[in-house]
Amino acid sequence: MRRFALSVARVAVPAAGLIGLWQAVVWLTGAPPYILPTPLQVAVALGRHHVALLGHLGVTLTEIVLGLAIGTAIGAAGALVIGYYPAGRRWLLPVLVASQAVPVIVLAPILVLWLGYGMASKVAMATLIIFFPVTAAFLDGLKRCEPGWVDLAQTMVQGALGPRRARLAVLFRIRLPAALPAFASGLRVATAVAPIGAVVGEWVGSSAGLGYLMLHANGRMQVDVMFAALFVLALASLGLWFAVDAGLRRAIPWQSEALSDAG
Repeated sequence: MRRFALSVARVAVPAAGLIGLWQAVVWLTGAPPYILPTPLQVAVALGRHHVALLGHLGVTLTEIVLGLAIGTAIGAAGALVIGYYPAGRRWLLPVLVASQAVPVIVLAPILVLWLGYGMASKVAMATLIIFFPVTAAFLDGLKRCEPGWVDLAQTMVQGALGPRRARLAVLFRIRLPAALPAFASGLRVATAVAPIGAVVGEWVGSSAGLGYLMLHANGRMQVDVMFAALFVLALASLGLWFAVDAGLRRAIPWQSEALSDAG
C-alpha cells in the first residue's frame, strides 16, 4: 500500500503542478478559449463528450496494442537473426538502419494509400516506430552477454550436445536471459512512442480514433475537445506504460531487484 501510494503521489503531484502552471498561463496571457482553454473548460468537455472520447479511445488503443505486439515480435526476431547469424547481420542491419532514415510521418500517406483508411495502416505505422528500439536494445543485450558465461557454458555442453545444439543451448539458457533486461528497456521505450504512429496515421486519414477526433474538433474550433482528447490519450498511454513496466518487472525479477538495490 505504501509503494502504491508513493506511485500515485509521484504521478499526482507533477500533474497538479502542470495544471496549476497551465491555469497561471491562461490568467497571465489572457488567452481566449479558442486559443488556450482553462483546465476547467477541458474538464467540462471531458464530461460532456466522454462517450465519444471513450469510443475513439478504444480504436486508438487497439491500434497501439496491436502495433506494440507486432513491432515487438518483429524487433525481437530481427535482433535474434542479426545477432545469431552472420549473414543476417550483413543483410538485415543495413535495412534496419535505412528504415529509420526516412521519417515515419513521410510514410504515413503511402501506408494509408496501400492499406486504406482502416486500422491496418495505423497498426503498420505503430509497428514501424516500435520495432527499431526493441531490435536495437535486444541486439545490444545479446552482444553484451558476459563472455565468461558463454565460454563456460559451451565447454560444459559442447561435448554432450555437439556444436550446433550446444550453440542453441547457450543462446536460450545464457544469452537470452542475460539480454532480457536490455530487451525490457527497449520495450519500455517502444511503449512510450507507440501512440505516435497510431495518432499520426489517424491524422493522415481515418474515420475513427482520438487523432481523427482531434482533427474533427480542430475544424470546428472546439479547442476544449482537442485538449480533452489529448488528455485522454496521455492518460491511456501512461497507463499502458505502467502496465507494461509492471509486467516486465514480474517477468524479469532480477532486474527489479537490481534497480531497488541501486535506489
